[in-house]
Amino acid sequence: MIRAGVVDGAHHEVVVVGGGQAGLSLSHHLVAAGVDHLVLERDTVAHEWRDGRWDAFTLVTPNWHCRLPGYPYDGPDPDGFMKRDEVYAWVRRYADSFDAPVAEGVAVTHLAPRESAGFVVTTTAGTITADAVVAAVGGYHRPVVPAWASGLPDRIAQIHSHTYRNADQLPDGPVLVVGTGQSGTQIAEDLFLAGREVHLAAGRAPRVARRYRGKDCMTWLAEMGVYDIPVATRGLAKRESTNHYVTGRDGGRDIDLRDFARRGMHLYGRATGVEVGGAITFAPTLEADLDHADSVAESIKNDIDRYIDAHGIDAPHEERYAPVWRPPTQPERLPLDEIGAVVWSVGFRADWSWLGPHAPDVLDEEGHPRHVRGLSPVPGLAFLGLPWLHTWGSGRFHGVADDAAHLAGALATHRLAGAWEGPTVALATAAAGGA
Repeated sequence: MIRAGVVDGAHHEVVVVGGGQAGLSLSHHLVAAGVDHLVLERDTVAHEWRDGRWDAFTLVTPNWHCRLPGYPYDGPDPDGFMKRDEVYAWVRRYADSFDAPVAEGVAVTHLAPRESAGFVVTTTAGTITADAVVAAVGGYHRPVVPAWASGLPDRIAQIHSHTYRNADQLPDGPVLVVGTGQSGTQIAEDLFLAGREVHLAAGRAPRVARRYRGKDCMTWLAEMGVYDIPVATRGLAKRESTNHYVTGRDGGRDIDLRDFARRGMHLYGRATGVEVGGAITFAPTLEADLDHADSVAESIKNDIDRYIDAHGIDAPHEERYAPVWRPPTQPERLPLDEIGAVVWSVGFRADWSWLGPHAPDVLDEEGHPRHVRGLSPVPGLAFLGLPWLHTWGSGRFHGVADDAAHLAGALATHRLAGAWEGPTVALATAAAGGA
């Protein structure tokens, strides 16, 4: 990796904002094409894999899904699941493999139109200009905590899943985990395995079985082409969908909240607020949420069964899941004196404030970037690495390589033309490539 720097007043053909797997994937193509570009990374390359994950984190997708441009996973365990530090090291090695021009420790604070064409990029290390700018910063920027969290007493420690590392960083006593997406369920398990008393507030997140009929379910889904289905055929509401929870820990296994409860974890429905009398309140949604999660897991198995039958695949038969526990009641309150800490795992909020005057033209009413396969209505401004940017795989290792190749091709087309033709042509060009 080239330790690049920002030269105040310098001009680059392309500036890539973000030095994670998405930004690096695009940089790989730009290096190969001889395009002058600079990758700006606020922290360090791939830092989120190390700094934004807990100690026992593992990938939930099999290692063979890890394929970046010119850099497929070639380790000894393709069907296994890399741990946090292994993923971090793998992505760092990728940057080194093609001398990605990355300026670390440089944040972009403002983007403005350049008088002639292109952009003025203001950073913490100086101001530069570019013909094109690609935002490769993902869609998860600011951790979300509900407003009513301020009503909890000071003696109860509160952290977001983004800063959770292990059970020892929390004070002694029972812990409430709020949220049952991928992070919430795995953190609840991590605390439970550490011997902590755990209360878990569930939501509508779906789950998926780790394995079914002889293969990892995600391997089946990849073979079935599910990760390659464009979001345009599913509806943009898919951008809001929560990923299915499962774990790669200890070689990979299901996460079954019913089994957690059977083993002593306390489950609740959706957390709704703080009661004046000194309790956290919950909606009576637990049973419906558990049934919903199971129904999604079983529907995926139905799809796998149909695929196996349609292709005449020789796969072992497997009995279907039967619930191992049902809630005897729907608990609606948890006294505050029965917990010592809360881990919030309720998601993130995007922050596109640095887009400056371009924001009204680029963001829709809900704050989502408007684009077609990454190309925005603003000539020369593009996005990469967003969840569902083009397919389900777009926000994962599985799909970011294809998205980067497509965007690199679009950049090359406009570069050869001498300039970005304009939003209408740009969107039509992207659509023609398979929106």
